[in-house]
Amino acid sequence: MRLYAYYRSSTSYRLRIALNLKGLDYEVVPVDLRSNEQRGEDFRALNPFAGVPALELNGKVHAQSMAIMEWLDERFADRPLLPSDVEDRFHARELAYAIATELHAPLNLPVLQYLKHELGHSQTEIDAWYSNWLAKTLEPLEARLAARGSGDFLFNAPGMFEAVLIPQLYNARRFAFELSAMPHLCRIESACLAHPAFIAAHPDTQPDSPKH
Repeated sequence: MRLYAYYRSSTSYRLRIALNLKGLDYEVVPVDLRSNEQRGEDFRALNPFAGVPALELNGKVHAQSMAIMEWLDERFADRPLLPSDVEDRFHARELAYAIATELHAPLNLPVLQYLKHELGHSQTEIDAWYSNWLAKTLEPLEARLAARGSGDFLFNAPGMFEAVLIPQLYNARRFAFELSAMPHLCRIESACLAHPAFIAAHPDTQPDSPKH
């Protein structure tokens, strides 16, 4: 299994977590987003979406991180990312997809580059954009967790929700977003960052990280 990824890509990060949680072996193949390697002809031949991550198994390349995580649970039944109860599965999906659809879309690198280079926004304006969208989704996530009375994880063990959450909080901290008013999210973050699957998936430990 080969994972085409960029060390600081939040979608690559979430998929590394998912693979680690499921105990699957994979080889990381770095794709340099800074040099637009993902837009080159060779990579587009693998993944016409021209983005990371992409997961290759038995000659087939799968794209789109959320779809890949659902596929992993169907293809490899051990250590499921989603709970068995249908209502619990919905709850995990509700929170995970809120992050994936409401946060990742307006905050990913191509959007931020477009704001800066095409529309001419300053970094201060881009930071304000980033904080606005973070608050819009993280605040209701915190409310959901508070109503549920969550512990270290959404359920008994980390799964899809935590795999999607932690990379987004990593980015939030990079942009100096204030998280102190979100104790449930911070508690889950602390528990995850001490978990081996998350430690191994962290951007700083990846082969293409400057800190590696």
